[in-house]
Amino acid sequence: MGLGSWSGGAFALGLVACSMASALAQPTVGDLRPGDWSYEALVALSRRESCPGGAALLGETDTVRRSAGGAPASQGGRVVSRFEAAALLRSCLAQISDRSDVTERLLREFGPELALLKGQSDGLEARIGELEAMRFSPSTTLSGQLFTFVGANYFSGRAIARGSNMFRSRSNDPGSNEIILESLPNATTMNYELELDLNTSFTGKDNLFLKLRTGDFGDSVFGGNPQSLSLATLDVAFEKDCGDADCGNVVVVDRLYYSFPVGAGFTFTLAAKAYQSDLFAMNPSLYPAESILNVFTGNGAQLAYNNNIGSGGALWWSRGFFKVSAIYLAGHGAFGDPNAGGLGTAASAATGTLQVGYAADQWGVAAIYTRLQPDAQQVPAITPFANGAVQENLQSRSQGLGIGGYWQPAESLWWPSVSVGLGFNQTRYQAPQPAGSLRDSRSWQVGLQWSDVLWPGNALGVAVAQPVMATSLTDEQKPHDGGFVWEGWYRFQISDSISITPALIYLSRPLGQSTPPGESLHQLGALIKTSLQF
Repeated sequence: MGLGSWSGGAFALGLVACSMASALAQPTVGDLRPGDWSYEALVALSRRESCPGGAALLGETDTVRRSAGGAPASQGGRVVSRFEAAALLRSCLAQISDRSDVTERLLREFGPELALLKGQSDGLEARIGELEAMRFSPSTTLSGQLFTFVGANYFSGRAIARGSNMFRSRSNDPGSNEIILESLPNATTMNYELELDLNTSFTGKDNLFLKLRTGDFGDSVFGGNPQSLSLATLDVAFEKDCGDADCGNVVVVDRLYYSFPVGAGFTFTLAAKAYQSDLFAMNPSLYPAESILNVFTGNGAQLAYNNNIGSGGALWWSRGFFKVSAIYLAGHGAFGDPNAGGLGTAASAATGTLQVGYAADQWGVAAIYTRLQPDAQQVPAITPFANGAVQENLQSRSQGLGIGGYWQPAESLWWPSVSVGLGFNQTRYQAPQPAGSLRDSRSWQVGLQWSDVLWPGNALGVAVAQPVMATSLTDEQKPHDGGFVWEGWYRFQISDSISITPALIYLSRPLGQSTPPGESLHQLGALIKTSLQF
């Protein structure tokens, strides 16, 4: 039987072979680690072909709430033996119609292990056939992540009120000159977030996903409080929103959705609660391997990749390098009153998204279009002024167009991976608005990332972005909403399950157009993130 002729039992054979690896032989070549060429190539192949069990074998996690297509192997990756790698390659071969040069190189690299596994598994084929004929038993796996943060911020600029720990900001209402006085959140804080993930399969090809989540970021600037400084929100910064009540440490169902194949290359997801980022067939960015600011999870087109939370569904199509995703999510989909929400109403707080992408071994690119109703659950990076129009003005309707891509070197040496993205947006209204209301906005980002810096498993990242910011206003008024966001971090991989990441952030104009005329406000932050996976 040739290497390319395995059928649906190949993955089951691979799993059995992996469990037998220690009994087969003692490997004479070192294990594979994140950053090794063969490791990165195998991860790219597994993601591109959606090889069964690839994410679990390689230890990939959901810490950044992003789909697997395109993210770097070093994100949550674990060390694997050569026999485990060969078994995964064997399962992938059953789904490959055309072999690339990289695939052929992998076959040569793991030829001895593949031959040994094939010899051991031939005797199992009859038994595998019997098992496949039987009904698949439901199986559930549980994994968890714990994140802790210790950090503080230093603020400077003329918007700080002298003699008090307060700062001034201007109202987001167009044409308003109201000045608001708020306390500076410059205390040192310590916060945590805990996630528990349950994955259940009933047929071996489907997946029921449930995430439980808790945290205590509600009163921290790293959790978006005050809202005028929300550009400093971390990607991992959860606390249930209970209005004025304190809901720190409350455990909630953060995600609940079911995915299953519906035909050749198609996958449908039915979501009771999901994030937009859960539902893409690919992610056109390798950055970040270690998420810090939420700004940098929007692939440079933060309105299009708005990460709305709600109920709805998605349909993927994947064929080789090509990926297509269609997504609908309603933030108010659980509401029974059509004037307040429901599916497909004017009050749904819904997003509709279409993404078309191409993900090769070392590079990828994707275009995205999104229509956005107001009051959606979140846009990861948007200035206070633009947010007032896009999300808080119930008469607004916005749409975003984005394009982004990434490139990574074939081998992890001194060259970084590069991820870039750009977004263009329009906002229109169903009723007359004051002069100076938002019309057009733009965003972009660039992220650089190095693997195995100074030590295997360690990583370094640097990124700069401009969040969604006003570029044109009604009645020919000119906006002053621009500003830059920077972050830099270095991850120490203490073990397969523990990492420590110190980071620095800088925001040149966190208030954007809400900065009072003639004044300024700058924000410099430092933090240490500790991650534990179990």
